[in-house]
Amino acid sequence: MTTFLRVSDLTVKAKDNFILDGISFELEKGKVLGLIGESGAGKSTLALAAIGYLKPGLEISSGSVVLDDNDLTIASDSALRQLRQSKVAYVAQSAAASFNPFFRLGYQVTELVILSGFIEKSDRYKVATDLFARLQLPSPKVFARKYPHQASGGQLQRAMIAMALLNDPDLIVFDEPTTALDVTTQLDVLSVIRQVVAEQGCAALYVSHDLAVVSQMCDSILVLRHGKMVEMNATRSIIDQPQDSYTRSLVAHRKVGDFLTDTPQADDAPLISAENITLGYGKVQIVPNASIALNENEILAIVGESGSGKTTVARAIAGLLEPWSGTIKLRGTTLQGNVDNRSQNHRQHIQFIHQLPDVALNPRQTIRTALMRPLQVFKGLDGAALNTRLNALMDEVELPRDLLGRYPGALSGGQKQRVCIARCLAAEPDLLICDEVTAALDPLVEDSILALLWRLKEEHRMAIIFITHNLGVTRRFAHSVTIMEHGKIVESGPTAQIFADPQQAYTCRLLASEPSTDAGWINARELSGATGPRKHRHDSL
Repeated sequence: MTTFLRVSDLTVKAKDNFILDGISFELEKGKVLGLIGESGAGKSTLALAAIGYLKPGLEISSGSVVLDDNDLTIASDSALRQLRQSKVAYVAQSAAASFNPFFRLGYQVTELVILSGFIEKSDRYKVATDLFARLQLPSPKVFARKYPHQASGGQLQRAMIAMALLNDPDLIVFDEPTTALDVTTQLDVLSVIRQVVAEQGCAALYVSHDLAVVSQMCDSILVLRHGKMVEMNATRSIIDQPQDSYTRSLVAHRKVGDFLTDTPQADDAPLISAENITLGYGKVQIVPNASIALNENEILAIVGESGSGKTTVARAIAGLLEPWSGTIKLRGTTLQGNVDNRSQNHRQHIQFIHQLPDVALNPRQTIRTALMRPLQVFKGLDGAALNTRLNALMDEVELPRDLLGRYPGALSGGQKQRVCIARCLAAEPDLLICDEVTAALDPLVEDSILALLWRLKEEHRMAIIFITHNLGVTRRFAHSVTIMEHGKIVESGPTAQIFADPQQAYTCRLLASEPSTDAGWINARELSGATGPRKHRHDSL
């Protein structure tokens, strides 16, 4: 087949810093190339450069990007606009952040092709409905009239894929399209992407830090690190015979580890317990009559699809959502449902780490300011004692002390998450609630955060509630697991027991949906009927 995209010796700089350094590859129509590597490796920069776009502050210092015989590095702005309207498409990582909340989905999906003159305004909703039906979205006519907040994460991601297909592109860039999705929803979206690429016969770049996903989606894989090509080869060669030590470490990360079997036992009452709590927002009940408990030094994973109620339960334990009924106890003492009514001592001993450190940290405050507040409120520290403790906190989370004077924007994703951990540690909590804290991190950074949490748990005798949709993390990090579906606890128990002998059909489906690097895994899942539309909470809105 003829090469459709050719990248030759591409070098991209930000002032004097190399973002991409001498990257070269070729891609044919009908083929998918996976771009994999840690955060900051240059994956998204390379993928965007392939469609003629660079983020502000970046410039191409050498090399070329030739798409269908057109060199995008020297193309005019008007030529690039025409290219993006007719030949290329981009599917972003966060569909929820990409849609405008004020407009209906059918309107937004068709907006560009109407402005470009490809379809008439009168055909807008018919075109959107037909495409939504093709992507197996529920009740396509109804879905086209929904607003973004009325759709689930997986549905929004399919809507974004629909938007990308409307101009019949020759090249599609998928930039981490399933990172924020649970395993079953991810499997559905991956199947849709495979179907789309096969039917369109287009070329595709698939950006991810999940080697298992890339191994199922791509014909070949390009491994990046620090802006350089580590290696590139056919997918099975990369998985079965990686040549570079970095690639070998990525492959090794996917291997199944041992379960934790030393579940801590309580001498008396559990450290924390939620007993028969019912939770909701407004008048909508989300979690009916749920109960969980964990002991000192125990890690409990709460696992389930998006909308299953995982975070809702965690928010109630932290006092951020008052239960409609039921009780929450800390060391046998009943806690007030609203955090504002809890004593300072109770607030201190339950701390919450949010999923996105970029949102959790004030971009206008230095790291020093972010860490000072809990030390002043809970410990009354000031002056030299405050500075000493700040330095000790940075040491505990393995960050350089000179970062104290910097703002969050100057830190990497992993560093910012460590700052959030340090802020919680400042309160010296008994319970740490971690809400998808590694979801947006690459595998090796994820491992370093998990290792840090484990060490801190051992040193401080903390319990951890770990909310996640990552079954691999659950397998190797949690003593026990609670599975939730549509607000209800499906089953719970020691992780090894649940994984080895699940009793409920939903648990079996979750475990079977965990991505694998085994050849043909996704084909087998599709043949077994594991993928396809399922009823979500949002479908009835």
